[in-house]
Amino acid sequence: MPPTSQPFSLSRTEFVALIAMMFATIAFSVDAMLPALPDIGAELSPEQPNRAGLILTSFVFGMGVGTFFAGPLSDAFGRKPVIYGGAAVYILSAAVAWASSSVEIMLAARILQGFGAAGPRIVSVAIVRDLFAGRDMAKIVSIVMMIFTLVPAVAPLIGSFIIAGFGWRGIFIAFILFSLLSMTWMGARMPETLAVENRRPLQMSLLTSALKELFSHPSVRVSILVQSLAMAMLFTMLMLVQPIYFDVYDRAESFPYWFGAVALFAGTASLLNAVMVGRFGMRRLVTVTLAIQIVLSSIMLGFDLGSLPGVFGFAAFVVFQTCLFFQAGLTLGNLNAIAMEPVGHIAGIAASAIAAISTVLAAVLASPVGLLFNGTVQPLVAAILVMAMAGYALMLRLGRIEARATNDS
Repeated sequence: MPPTSQPFSLSRTEFVALIAMMFATIAFSVDAMLPALPDIGAELSPEQPNRAGLILTSFVFGMGVGTFFAGPLSDAFGRKPVIYGGAAVYILSAAVAWASSSVEIMLAARILQGFGAAGPRIVSVAIVRDLFAGRDMAKIVSIVMMIFTLVPAVAPLIGSFIIAGFGWRGIFIAFILFSLLSMTWMGARMPETLAVENRRPLQMSLLTSALKELFSHPSVRVSILVQSLAMAMLFTMLMLVQPIYFDVYDRAESFPYWFGAVALFAGTASLLNAVMVGRFGMRRLVTVTLAIQIVLSSIMLGFDLGSLPGVFGFAAFVVFQTCLFFQAGLTLGNLNAIAMEPVGHIAGIAASAIAAISTVLAAVLASPVGLLFNGTVQPLVAAILVMAMAGYALMLRLGRIEARATNDS
């Protein structure tokens, strides 16, 4: 590690563990909520229990908005102040959610909680970039992401244990303790990694010009839309997976274990992507993956496989869920790379803008679908089919854009 403005006392192992914990804030805040949704819906919105699913997408929406601000603010004021500020918003919002007496207050608190969570999550990437470069940076990020993929697998199980002991409000106490622990750890062990002389003033003119350039590229616009659709499919599944396991298949007790197993298996998609992307290319791999999703969703919807008797319907849904989670590993990273390709010279602002816009759009697209649950898997499968078809059509358009650019050059 290069020298910083203070003595650096962390070993590489401790540094990776701390960064992974800050990364995990998002996954823990979303997936640990899944077992709590029935209780929250019954208590805060008994007339419309499906509204409890909005607790997930409201958090994601707030995180998307916060993502746009966290990076530029940390470049101007330093990494630690922005992380502390985000954590403070996260903790206060979790306390409001804990005390909330209506679903409206809960959703507002979750939006703010997501906004705050963007600080530790986004700025932690900048910290890695401050301290490492090239292959060292790639190794650190790879190890962090490998640890990060384990969190969605165990978070629902942890959430179910907390609910069993303390009720659904105990989940928000756990969020507060989690954030306090990571902030105390960082404050005690990690110095500021961005020296004052390397900070860049926050200038709206620079942000505006960078955004104009970003959206001047047709390939960037299309890839952001497809990324939004791919994320919306994932968020839609997350919103509805709990009521489907609980109400459709009567698997409430085993839900955290099934969810964890599916998440662990789907985590291998990133390894497969690393092997396949070099051979087939990013655009083709995304296009084929979406085409496969169209076929799977059409079969699932057309033959109503989710309503098969006995274990057959449940098995069909688990396969469908696994394929959708697996799809995320074969699309999201590639789509982000496609969007970043023409704008490497403004990579920092571009990365924040792409992540923010795609996340917000995905939350907006997924939220209405969560309210359509009718005791079957049909609304979920139909929504995913429509999104996959739209994404596939856009990827064909992206192919034509790339072919035109090649011919012009």
